[in-house]
Amino acid sequence: MADSIVIIEDLVKKFEDVVALDDVSLQVAKGELFGLLGPNGAGKTTIINILCGVLKPTSGFVSINGYDVQRETRKVKEFIGVCPQETAIYPYLTGLENAELFGDLYAVDKHTFRARCNMLFERLALAKDAKRRTEKYSGGMKRRLSFILALIHDPQVIFLDEPTVGMDPQSRHVVWDFIRELKREDKTIILTTHYMEEAEELCDRVGIIDHGKMIALDPPRTLISKNDVGNLEEVFIKFTGRKIRENEWR
Repeated sequence: MADSIVIIEDLVKKFEDVVALDDVSLQVAKGELFGLLGPNGAGKTTIINILCGVLKPTSGFVSINGYDVQRETRKVKEFIGVCPQETAIYPYLTGLENAELFGDLYAVDKHTFRARCNMLFERLALAKDAKRRTEKYSGGMKRRLSFILALIHDPQVIFLDEPTVGMDPQSRHVVWDFIRELKREDKTIILTTHYMEEAEELCDRVGIIDHGKMIALDPPRTLISKNDVGNLEEVFIKFTGRKIRENEWR
């Protein structure tokens, strides 16, 4: 893929006697919204953690925007944003104070920060609660704030690890709409989700991973058509032999 911004080659990750990733290769194009799907323990979050420089692979090569993630981690972190599974917020701070902290960590200048912060809190329906301490936030509000913190420095490559888990349907659609906006801005997004309708609705391509191996890779509609089924969840069941359940996402 000539315009690939994320490149994974022959990636292996072992934890003692467990092979979490088994020779995974993948390329994601600039501006692509790529969905990474798989059952609990399949290796999705391990891939995200390696791409972010949090984990070192046992073997293989990973680069983002031409930079080797392992050797040039600091440079890579300048233009990636990460919304992790677990909400990384400080409960004794307000939503705005959390954003200010992350803005300082990324050295965002004050004028840019104010404009970016106002836009993000408004678009993710948290403007009225920006000055509330986050210990008072609901689970869905905390997830939306985590999304804001991942985007405060306007990253070019964004990793969303189960960004809408625990959200009510209304909040989920607010996030979906904003993800679509990010794509229109030519952001590159790698999304993990256990909501098959979310992947089918948003993603240009999806990869299904199971037992550390990439077992399917195509646009959602292509996978549905090739496998003669009605939706992406049926594709998932066909390839993995099981259905993702709400309590399996961890």
